[in-house]
Amino acid sequence: MCVTPARFPKTSAIAPHNRWHAPTCPRAGPDRKELTLSTTNRRGDAQPRPLARHGQLPRPSAMKLIGKGLALLVAIAVASTVSIVAIAAWDLSRSIQTVHLGTGPAAGPVPEISAIEGGVNMLLVGSDSRADSTYSYGEDPESELNDVTMLLHISQDHTSATVVSFPRDTFVPIPECPDPEGGTFDAMESQKINTTLSYGGLACTVLTVEQLTGLTIPFAAEIKFDGVIEMSNAVGGVPVCVAAPIEDTHTELYLDAGTHELQGVDALKFLRTRYGVGDGSDVTRISSQQVFLSALVRKVKSADTLTDVSKLYGLAKAAVSNMVFSDSLNIDNLVQIAKALQPIDLSQIVFVQYPTVEADGGLEPNTESADALFTALSTDQAVGLTSTDEGRGSVVDPNAVPAPTDSAAPVEPDPAASTPAVAELPDDVLGQTAAEARCTVGRTLDDQ
Repeated sequence: MCVTPARFPKTSAIAPHNRWHAPTCPRAGPDRKELTLSTTNRRGDAQPRPLARHGQLPRPSAMKLIGKGLALLVAIAVASTVSIVAIAAWDLSRSIQTVHLGTGPAAGPVPEISAIEGGVNMLLVGSDSRADSTYSYGEDPESELNDVTMLLHISQDHTSATVVSFPRDTFVPIPECPDPEGGTFDAMESQKINTTLSYGGLACTVLTVEQLTGLTIPFAAEIKFDGVIEMSNAVGGVPVCVAAPIEDTHTELYLDAGTHELQGVDALKFLRTRYGVGDGSDVTRISSQQVFLSALVRKVKSADTLTDVSKLYGLAKAAVSNMVFSDSLNIDNLVQIAKALQPIDLSQIVFVQYPTVEADGGLEPNTESADALFTALSTDQAVGLTSTDEGRGSVVDPNAVPAPTDSAAPVEPDPAASTPAVAELPDDVLGQTAAEARCTVGRTLDDQ
């Protein structure tokens, strides 16, 4: 067993300030395309959650900022297009034109795959690794951080879905995690959630979120950088509303007030900008990201996308070729998950931030509000927002046309399905639904 200081990310200031046991060995070796995840429900209610005191965080380099933005875009794109990826393969196979050759029997019809039974919990992680990249993102960081951690929850009756974004600077307890090379890494009482990928890979991030939420998470995917530009381009851009000008010298993003069709590098800059939106905090940046995410969901669920074979194929190829799946995921159950998401109305797809409070060097969980959120999900209640961070990170788009119900792929309602119970969340659980058209609150250089 060994301790390697280089495994601790410079941006999280772990090594100099950690008061608990660090991982005994770094993760190394070749990339693994399949990762085994624990399906054990690890509720951490009885475990104390002391806060690690950290010093001033050094400002990351420009290239690291770009890399983190790429991770944001990848995870957000996959969160909203995971169903499209699977539907693409299914729809493309149905659209193939064939001619019988007169020799041998014809192939049978494409087997029908039904929606997955029951609910779904799937973790989506975006890392800052540049390993094996075909693009230039700058020097590969010393440690692989999960700068984006998002939990997708689909209800048992497939009438609602919730996506929870965990702020990357939130201090959480990290359980004992398996070392991909054998053995285990020690548990830690309080570290930033974005360091879990560096300790024990995707499995460690899953175990941490399981312990934090009390939910069992059988599915997970880690997203690579190279799919970012392809996915944002494949959908033809995302219409994003900006309420006031955005000016950010860190990401070199400058947008006037109005609606912008963002894709590629411009979409990356928008998702990365922190100083150019809201109050300059990571929490209001998540509000801005949810504006993008909601617009992206509306775009990918629109008839213009679902009936465009080239867009479907582009999304499928870009995502699948740049993701690492847990070994619990295969094409069949991806299609099943997709078919569970397909009939859910936009108003029942809710994006929320994991509730936090400010702490020394970062954030810490607001456990009372978090318990309300995850109790609702674990008891299969749809969630209702009582606060939208109005005016701080986003505002209602005054020119928005109400989002129509999904008409691209109509699904007959299940007569046996009942109206889902709705749990009203505390007012510090911020977010929006996919049906809401909102505008990001910009921030000029004069206000920074």
